Amino acid sequence: MKAEYAMKGRWFMNGDNAIAEGALAAGCRFFAGYPITPATEIAEHMAERMPQVGGIFIQMEDEISSMAAILGAAWGGLRSMTATSGPGFSLMMENYGLGYVTETPTVVVDVMRGGPSTGLPTLVGQADVMQARWGTHGDIQAIALTPQSPQEAFDLTLRAFDLSERFRTPVILLTDESIGHMTELVTIPGPEEIELVARRAPTVPPDKWLPYRAGEDLVPSMPSAGEGYGILLTGLTHDERGYPVITSEAQEAMLQRLNDKIVKFKGEIIDYEEYLLGDAEIVVVAYGITSRPAKRAVKLARAQGVRAGMLRLRTLWPFAEEAVAALSKRAKAFVVPEINMGQVALEVQRAAAGRAPVKHIGCSGRIHQPEEILAAIQEVGK
Repeated sequence: MKAEYAMKGRWFMNGDNAIAEGALAAGCRFFAGYPITPATEIAEHMAERMPQVGGIFIQMEDEISSMAAILGAAWGGLRSMTATSGPGFSLMMENYGLGYVTETPTVVVDVMRGGPSTGLPTLVGQADVMQARWGTHGDIQAIALTPQSPQEAFDLTLRAFDLSERFRTPVILLTDESIGHMTELVTIPGPEEIELVARRAPTVPPDKWLPYRAGEDLVPSMPSAGEGYGILLTGLTHDERGYPVITSEAQEAMLQRLNDKIVKFKGEIIDYEEYLLGDAEIVVVAYGITSRPAKRAVKLARAQGVRAGMLRLRTLWPFAEEAVAALSKRAKAFVVPEINMGQVALEVQRAAAGRAPVKHIGCSGRIHQPEEILAAIQEVGK
């Protein structure tokens, strides 16, 4: 499947606009959203660009309806997306769960800011990490990607759409205010250079098709409304036909497949960068904007003779626990800087399983200074 859109070349743009362009390059032709700082620029850019590519932009009355609208658009055959920040992300959670259980491919962008509640609308945060994983009720396996630059904001938006189609599930792009408002050079490839993952259409006629019958990869095929197939969507526990079945057996069977289609194929999803890890004794685990001062701190530590390295997470969920576990067998310690009070640090601690200590460096509403992270590296390296 080839991309079709109007923009190509090298542009100076902020991360929010890069996300919008990444969505268009991925074939997104429906955006429903509600303005909220610091994600509003995504909606503004989509409002201008969607008509240029034959797409649809709708400003909804709130984030609840925005999430519902993109689910409906996906079943209408369109690639869809919404964008928000903390308070709006909270409002989306119920319908995010609906998208998960109905296996609806779509993309949700959360440009994180300081919280809780309305918090710090114009300042940076990274405290929605666990909400992205556990925010909706019930057992889910979330997919969440996190960029460290406007270029990666473009690239990972493309990837988010591909993953949503491949696994038939909502995918979260979990970025932050600093990346959203940062302006850097972004290279946008032409449509001929982008190969998109196509939605898997049914291979049997309507009378033979079951909405939730899956193949070996545990992902069912998906028609669009109006193609003659009987589409049944419910938030209730259901069988292969899509009919509600209120039994523990049906619940266990449904949840097991929804879990396994992500967990058994997480090798296709998990992505990270290894920086100077070959001989590293101190491993910094970072993501998003925090990875930039963390990289500087690693360089400063190396200049002082401390063998430091960085594991930069591009995928937050599923978590790269195998990579952390392997590093914990030879690392002296981990350092985890985050713009929160400690979320990914706990995941690192869990994966390290006591083999190496984990030091968390938290802050709120600001970006870490490289010297703060360097001091932590020096402390655990003694």
